[in-house]
Amino acid sequence: MARRVHIVGGGLSGLSAAVEVAGSGQHVIVHEAGPACGGRARSYEDKKLGCRIDNGNHLLLTANEAVFRYMGLIGALDTLQGPDEPIFPFVDLQKPCVWTLDLSMGRVPWWVFSPTRRVPGMRLGELLSLQRLIGASPDQVVSDCLLPGEFSRRLLDSFSIAALNTPSDEASAALLGHVINESLAKGGRACLPRFPKVGLSESLVDPALAHLSILKAEVRTGRRVTGIEATNGRVTALNFPDERIEVGEDDVVILAVTAPVAAGLLKEALPALVVPDEFEGIFNAHFRLERPPVPVGAFAKTRFVGVVGAVTEWIFLKDDILSVTVSAANRYADRDPEELGRQIWQEVRQTMDGLLAGPLPVEPPLQRLVWEKRATFAATPAQLRKRPGAATGLVNLALAGDWTATGLPATIDGSIRSGVAAVKALGLRGAMSD
Repeated sequence: MARRVHIVGGGLSGLSAAVEVAGSGQHVIVHEAGPACGGRARSYEDKKLGCRIDNGNHLLLTANEAVFRYMGLIGALDTLQGPDEPIFPFVDLQKPCVWTLDLSMGRVPWWVFSPTRRVPGMRLGELLSLQRLIGASPDQVVSDCLLPGEFSRRLLDSFSIAALNTPSDEASAALLGHVINESLAKGGRACLPRFPKVGLSESLVDPALAHLSILKAEVRTGRRVTGIEATNGRVTALNFPDERIEVGEDDVVILAVTAPVAAGLLKEALPALVVPDEFEGIFNAHFRLERPPVPVGAFAKTRFVGVVGAVTEWIFLKDDILSVTVSAANRYADRDPEELGRQIWQEVRQTMDGLLAGPLPVEPPLQRLVWEKRATFAATPAQLRKRPGAATGLVNLALAGDWTATGLPATIDGSIRSGVAAVKALGLRGAMSD
């Protein structure tokens, strides 16, 4: 009888683990509590807007090797799109200015010497901030490393909040330094922006489910694990509301759920387990227009723009939908969502003036406001110390999730890496074996 690999959780970390081990002669079973897989990176039909939208905006970079390897395995690389240049348009609403960060393709940052390609108003001496971030100690926060000036205000602070989903005066400088080492420091070829042609599910979830089906893996939705039994240092059973599944001597379990759920399920089996317990929110506003607007300039190539000096941080255009992402949203927790949505729409109108062929309406069109109160763990030095590795004190159990010790923030790339790490921690034969 084939070894059973129980994967609890059908988000990207669980799907990554399933894809990694499926087809290796083991019986893979994914248990997903919800009605659909994908977790925080999926698409759904929104009745209010009358169309399909993503539950959040995610921008990938070509540096995200784990993501592209995963997409290669599931045959989904052709579902992404993006410009052929490492360009990032920005609009500053505080000190009105429009520019495009235009990185050099190679490792030598020639772009910093060109006033038309770098951040307006920056001084070359401010580049020392990058060196300070890369060499930061585990206890430093991002703001400790940022030199005053436009390079920090217009780029590094925005980049930090987007990457870590934590305010710069709280976020780990060392973690941001690691992200810079894996992206910007490698040059423009590692920083080509990529995003789904259709939606997150169509790129990251549906192809994975089709791939798993071909390889005879089981994906069971609506199957919430309510308890995990363990005896003599190993998991012996998974409990569901309507049944108990015994975990055989050769079987293994990968727990790919959120940190609070993992802690709850393992409070008896692994009472000493420590996980991140502070979280940051993300606020998304989706606006559907009467007809698709016509983008111009760099915005026509990227279909996204960064915003500085506003609540709005990133705006994405997809057909007739303008979607806004506000990271580290805990700072707006006392704001009324509807009032926040009205302010964001006015900021969108200001930002889009000159980026679209025509003006946007004064009043917001159809809109959907989504506040994820616990979108990611807070990427503070204290919380980073609470991230566990994939291996656990139970020999047949491994952890996966963007909250585990991936070396990355809570990102798609981190989620996918964590699934691979869990497979390796259990000594399973994965996709790169042989």
